[in-house]
Amino acid sequence: MPDSRTILLHRAVFRILRPLARLLLRNGVAYGEFADLMKRAYVQSAFEDFAEGKRRTTDSRAAVMTGLTRKDIKHQRELLTVEQGQPASRSGYSRVSRVISGWVHDAHYHASNGQPAVLSFDGAGGFSDLVRRYSGDMTPKAILGELLRANVVSVDPQTGCLTLLQRSYVAPGDSEEMLQFFGEDVADLITTIGHNLRCPETGDAPRLQRTLTYSNIPPEVMEQWRAHAASRSQALLEDLDQWLGPKDRDIADTDDTSGAAYRTGISVFYFEQSDEN
Repeated sequence: MPDSRTILLHRAVFRILRPLARLLLRNGVAYGEFADLMKRAYVQSAFEDFAEGKRRTTDSRAAVMTGLTRKDIKHQRELLTVEQGQPASRSGYSRVSRVISGWVHDAHYHASNGQPAVLSFDGAGGFSDLVRRYSGDMTPKAILGELLRANVVSVDPQTGCLTLLQRSYVAPGDSEEMLQFFGEDVADLITTIGHNLRCPETGDAPRLQRTLTYSNIPPEVMEQWRAHAASRSQALLEDLDQWLGPKDRDIADTDDTSGAAYRTGISVFYFEQSDEN
């Protein structure tokens, strides 16, 4: 019979899987596809997260840990080798966000007061120059089109100059960009929770993990609460971005490549659920 910790873990996993199943079904992903992806994740974790010192995890040990057959292990390892051999692509979401970040933090694109400047489309220090520097191979017109769609910039009808209206970009709906954002955001949250659950064993310092929740809020408060939460959260993220952004090596335009490079950040998300659902 499972112990209480296992029962609680099963309940927590089911709560995670329930909205995940809804998202997968909405996007036409059947159970068999999900099961195959889950096999791959188990195999990758067995080999990368549970090596004993300098000893590599063997197929036999991975089979014992995961409950998969050695044939499954071998097949999934081959798929992982192919995936890892493919060059990582920067999504449109990442590229658009980097253009905005460059506009906000790079002094080449600032006005005399240190704020993001109004940019011409072409020319030295213009929008096209900004896009070439921060977006990779996406064209300035493609980036501009997405920024206009998201109401992040405005265009002066007389001069064609561009003004930055918002310092953040939200990808639309179930777009490719939003799906990548979903994968990164949820993975980061689960990684942080996993780290914090192990802290008593490892002695590591816990990572920031905070949630504000109330369960008996009247409906007439909700519209005002949504606006207040969005406004204060955006202000917090912009404040943190002002501190951390200039320290990014790409934005600082430094030749220093010594030492490790860390990926770090803070995620803020809003949730609500009616008791009628």
